[in-house]
Amino acid sequence: MAVKEMKKLSIICEKQAQDQILRLLQGTQQVEVDDIYEDTDNQEWLAKYFSDSQQHSDENSNTESLIRQIQEFVRFIRDHGSAKEKVTELKRGVTSFGDFEKTFDEEQLTKELALIGDLKKRWDDNLAETKKYQAQEDWGTSWQNLDIDQIQKVKNATYLLGLIPNDQWDAFQEQLKQTPTFYSEFISNDQKETAFALLFLRHEGHLINQIMQDFGARVENKPYPGTPKAILKEAKEALTKLAEERKSLAKLIGEKKGQVYHLQQAEEVLLAKYQREMAKAGIVESHYLAVIRGWIGADEVPTLQRVLNQALPNQQVYVSLEEPTEAEIATNKTPTKLKNHAIVKPFEMLTEMYSIPKYDEIDPTPWMMPFYLVFFGMMVADFGYGLLMLVATTVGLKALTLPKGTQRFLKLFQYLSLSTIVWGLIYGSSFGVEMPVYLLSPSKDFMAIFGLSMVFGGIQIFTGLFLAGKENMRKKEYVAAVNQGFSWQGILAGILIAALGALVVKSNALTMIGAILAIISALAVLVTSVIGAKSKVGGLFMGLYDLYGITSYIGDFVSYSRLMALGISGGSIAAAFNMLVGYMPPAARFTAGIVLIVVLQGLNIFLSLLSAYVHAARLQYVEFFGKFYTGGGRAFRPLKPAEKYMNFIDENGGNDND
Repeated sequence: MAVKEMKKLSIICEKQAQDQILRLLQGTQQVEVDDIYEDTDNQEWLAKYFSDSQQHSDENSNTESLIRQIQEFVRFIRDHGSAKEKVTELKRGVTSFGDFEKTFDEEQLTKELALIGDLKKRWDDNLAETKKYQAQEDWGTSWQNLDIDQIQKVKNATYLLGLIPNDQWDAFQEQLKQTPTFYSEFISNDQKETAFALLFLRHEGHLINQIMQDFGARVENKPYPGTPKAILKEAKEALTKLAEERKSLAKLIGEKKGQVYHLQQAEEVLLAKYQREMAKAGIVESHYLAVIRGWIGADEVPTLQRVLNQALPNQQVYVSLEEPTEAEIATNKTPTKLKNHAIVKPFEMLTEMYSIPKYDEIDPTPWMMPFYLVFFGMMVADFGYGLLMLVATTVGLKALTLPKGTQRFLKLFQYLSLSTIVWGLIYGSSFGVEMPVYLLSPSKDFMAIFGLSMVFGGIQIFTGLFLAGKENMRKKEYVAAVNQGFSWQGILAGILIAALGALVVKSNALTMIGAILAIISALAVLVTSVIGAKSKVGGLFMGLYDLYGITSYIGDFVSYSRLMALGISGGSIAAAFNMLVGYMPPAARFTAGIVLIVVLQGLNIFLSLLSAYVHAARLQYVEFFGKFYTGGGRAFRPLKPAEKYMNFIDENGGNDND
């Protein structure tokens, strides 16, 4: 249960075999492929042996454009297909990628995309025409009361069409009435503007322009030939035909809903192909050979060698394995792959949320797991809530095929439900109802629960300090092991023993032992600070400053009081909801009350689980990890299928849990 040992992998093969090898690596899901060109350490041998090589470019590949086209067409079919047809989607399952890839028919996909593309073009053209005729209809509706032909018969007069703000229309008319040769006619109005026609003598045009400027009116140029009524009629007829065409297209598009299944199949295969193309961009090749470099777990090497030998016998592939160098470890070039027991594995996601350990660092997951398990259960502490969690997560894991990330999340909560059930039995709480048998009552034994919280907190803090000392010892940093770990264990232990002797058992001897232990440990902090510093005086003051940090441990211990607070508050809120419904009249209690209690209890379950999830993680990240763990590693990213729609098993003997 630690960070998995990694090997630096180099594969030399014939140039034409690189695609097949990448496919094999993707199927095993055990190899991370490096970009050789990105690593400056490779430039020397690249220049010497592969001076004529060029980095692959995926710009000419149509795989990405095909993926985008499929995604666009699937959305198009869903959004515009007839509602009478149902979408047939690819149902998530578990299979081998090799078997799944055999279902891909690129020629058939090309034909289908062409058909859907034609439907989409017709649909888009229809929408463009519809938009054009809707604008024509809107204009015709606004101006349909205008009879232009009669105006055009007047030889010495002319007309214009205009729009003016509604609040200026009355004043505008009054101004026009002052000139007898001006004639205006109201046509229509909307919320903002009034449409009008204005008849005037041709030689008075400059006066009309001035008046319109004064009132903020503007000329409306007639955009369509013919009378407004004819324009409106033409638009309505065109819109009717377009609507019929859309209805017919929607039926044809709806028939394609049965093809979504095949489109998603193709997308899954193409996504995997695209990832291989991205990996191929980092491969070096000459006229005849190709070099693939990457990382693989040491225990997975035999599987890889067997797979390559079966696919490419007769020594067609040369495989080289090296240990990561100190420089590669120090610069984070070596990826981190965690290796834990199946029970611990779901808790890795909590470590990943904080930070992956570096390759040469301890994996905190196995040490954190029991604490998180206990703390979460103690914060929720309800038998009924835990039972619901257990049933929901078990059904989800057994009855549904979910993405691997979701499966891991449900597995985590399945384990957490067991802790919640146990603590619910200890507190004697089920949906806020006090059970007849319990060990601790949140309403009566809160001081005992508080003390228990402090004990758990103390155990975790001492564990963190032990791991700090242990890790420094492993790195042969003995001064740091004493200064950062073991000495602080002694200080805290001495203080606790002295407090126990003075306040609990009233033993002067025990108090003296604790005081001596704390003083000796404090001196150890000072001495190691002086030894480890270049300036002895500076080291002394640094040690004194470190000892001042004892005050932070008070805050650490107080933080664990949330174990008591959240456990009590969740049960109290549930009990309050029960009491609220209990006060309702019998008729309401067994009708609306049932709905109300389900909603309220559901809300409390959500808030309790969310609070426990966050605060239990906070205790790990701040109070625990802060003692010994840094993180900042680079996660292992194997070449594998995207698994957007399907779960693929690791082929050829791979470990799917990895």
